[in-house]
Amino acid sequence: MTQRASELSGEQRASGRGLTAAEVAERISRGEVNDVPVRSSRSLTEIVRANVFTRFNLIIGVLWVIMLAVAPIQDSLFGFVIIANTGIGIVQEWRAKKTLDSLAVIGESKPVVRRDGKAAGIHTSEIVLGDLVELGPGDKVVVDGTVAEADGLEVDESLLTGEADPVLKKTGDTVMSGSFVVAGGGAFTATKVGREAYAAQLAEEASRFTLVRSELRSGISTILKYITWMMVPTATALVISQLVVKDNNFKDSIARTVGGIVPMIPEGLVLLTSVAFAIGVVRLGRKQCLVQELPAIEGLARVDVVCLDKTGTLTEGGMDVTELRPLGDAEEPYLRRVLAAFGASEPRPNASLQAIIDAYPAPAKAPESAPEDGAWTTTGTLPFSSARKYSGAAFTEDGGASSAWLLGAPDVLLSEDDPALAEIGQLNEQGLRVLLLARARGELDAPDAAQGAEPAALVVLEQRLRPDAGRTLAYFGEQRVATKVISGDNAVSVGAVAAKLGMEGAEHPLDARRMPKDTDEMASAMERNAVFGRVTPQQKREMVAALQSRGHTVAMTGDGVNDVLALKDADIGVSMGSGSEATRAVAQIVLLNNSFATLPSVVAEGRRVIGNITRVATLFLTKTVYSVLLAVLVVCFQVEYPFLPRHLTLLSTLTIGVPAFFLALAPNKERAHPHFVRRVMRYAIPSGVICAAATFVMYLIARHHYAGTGALDAETSAATLTLFLVSMWVLAIIARPYTWWRICLVAAMGLAFLVVLAVPWLQDFFALKLVGTRMPWTAVAIAVVASAALEYAWRLVGRRFGG
Repeated sequence: MTQRASELSGEQRASGRGLTAAEVAERISRGEVNDVPVRSSRSLTEIVRANVFTRFNLIIGVLWVIMLAVAPIQDSLFGFVIIANTGIGIVQEWRAKKTLDSLAVIGESKPVVRRDGKAAGIHTSEIVLGDLVELGPGDKVVVDGTVAEADGLEVDESLLTGEADPVLKKTGDTVMSGSFVVAGGGAFTATKVGREAYAAQLAEEASRFTLVRSELRSGISTILKYITWMMVPTATALVISQLVVKDNNFKDSIARTVGGIVPMIPEGLVLLTSVAFAIGVVRLGRKQCLVQELPAIEGLARVDVVCLDKTGTLTEGGMDVTELRPLGDAEEPYLRRVLAAFGASEPRPNASLQAIIDAYPAPAKAPESAPEDGAWTTTGTLPFSSARKYSGAAFTEDGGASSAWLLGAPDVLLSEDDPALAEIGQLNEQGLRVLLLARARGELDAPDAAQGAEPAALVVLEQRLRPDAGRTLAYFGEQRVATKVISGDNAVSVGAVAAKLGMEGAEHPLDARRMPKDTDEMASAMERNAVFGRVTPQQKREMVAALQSRGHTVAMTGDGVNDVLALKDADIGVSMGSGSEATRAVAQIVLLNNSFATLPSVVAEGRRVIGNITRVATLFLTKTVYSVLLAVLVVCFQVEYPFLPRHLTLLSTLTIGVPAFFLALAPNKERAHPHFVRRVMRYAIPSGVICAAATFVMYLIARHHYAGTGALDAETSAATLTLFLVSMWVLAIIARPYTWWRICLVAAMGLAFLVVLAVPWLQDFFALKLVGTRMPWTAVAIAVVASAALEYAWRLVGRRFGG
């Protein structure tokens, strides 16, 4: 394919017309097309494999087969529960996949390719070898190629090389996929497409299911690792105890052994976490929010500082020219001509220049046969760069005179003592944006092009505020999340915009040119102030790093190429859907509706997932703790294991399975807390110990009370009643704070157990029958004492560790 690239005709490259339709068809027939599949999520086969072939499903599957062979079907119900849970996990992740895939298509950018002399946007997968691909500010280089046209083309290759400084590209230079344009424009000829292009390697490494660091997932993995270590020796001892030490019926011993092993496995916890994440993606997808990496919704919920770019975040993309103020001897009609010519010289205008084009359109061109009376000819351009903060253009005017002009930030183009700065400051204080039009004295491409520029006019622009930005800032304030506005615009102007939106601290904006270089001092300045202006792209990156050095979890939002480096380094990067391809490529979350107001929904969704999974994890791990302890006690006391699998299936379904599903999907606005494993185990261990102690005490009492035929069944029933009541109290604690539906949920689980005890065929099915009145009421009394111990333990943990 590389050889074919070298064979591209020089005539085709020089003409700038691109490939013909016939040449495109020929290359497609040869397979020289950018056909790398886009993987926005796992395939259906991968989803099924990941949900079915798990360590715990293997263990439970083997135990299920054993139980089907030696015991009635009711002792094998736990296997059907696993099938149901796995099915739910597959269905929910499949729904999430479809949402991701559909949103990825919506958010996909289309590179502009020139064919037969006409430019048109096509899908990345439709690019063929030799295509002429146009580039402009913010465009991502999607395949490897050689520059065919360059007009001040500056390319950021930091995602490839780690070097932050843009590289100036000239005709004949190489561009690599994964880089992006920060200034200027041009076109390149594709020399490597498909799997030969560097983009193919990036796509493989950056699959959207490659997860960012997730405390929730890593915490659950840690817990499961320790449980496996505990489970193996405990289960082995239990098997020996039930089969060798106790001389029982073989099949009954097998059933009770399996009954002791199965509840040690919190298999539903992993599935429920995946379901919670998947449903979160679907919910946010309905709000046009593309979550490119699932745990990103968890990450944003843990964020305590949000850094915002003003343009495109607090303000809408468009602007309006409100005034043109001549400076010196310049006349307004002439300045209008200059601005009209300036706008016509830029094929890819930014928002500011587009407002000027709208206000001062270039005169219509005369027909080719007629003379161009009064036309200005562009002789040179200097594309806008966020590092320079100005752009330039040179013209031959209608009278034959030559002139060169600069348009950009007044405080960059003017000296610090220029009297015009006072006037500009007053405009900035009103929240207006001001650009300076100045006549350049030297060459546009000179390093000191702005030196000695002669001010000609102030162009006053008004930015359009997003109607929902104020409410969003207020939301973060209520949630104790600090917001920092970081902008390349004038600090006073940015502060005025933030003040209009009611942002706290907006009255003290800080000019980033006066920011300290030391990381610790910069972090202190970041914590003291809320609004920063004249920030360079490199400074944005340094600001994020400074905040992170103080232990802050930082989210960065933005839509322009100047935000990419900071987005990449932030803990969570959030890009606007209308932003550049480069910003969307590095962000974990893309707001396809371009609405900053969607962020509270993402935070709320993350808090729902974290808070609810913490709740249900405590339920699952309480069961694991009491199951392990009961097995240890049975081995130590050399008694029969008190439960059959059917008993624990019933208990798990009513006190964990069904309630956990509803609790995991419930609204939850609780602020996210760190140290997931510690928080869960602080409550699960004492809860499990109390449940196991109460149940085993009741079991020993019942063993001394009952005798003769059916004694073991009566003892099991009394122990089951105790464990159910104590487990229900754990559920009642976890369900707090109570709402009507949570009260109904807990009550429904209790009522379901009463139905099992009251209906004769259900009694037989689950082998549960309370004998006499003394032991059942003893079970209730022990459960009451255990519940009081649970309340004390939970309050003690809450006071000591802060809840």
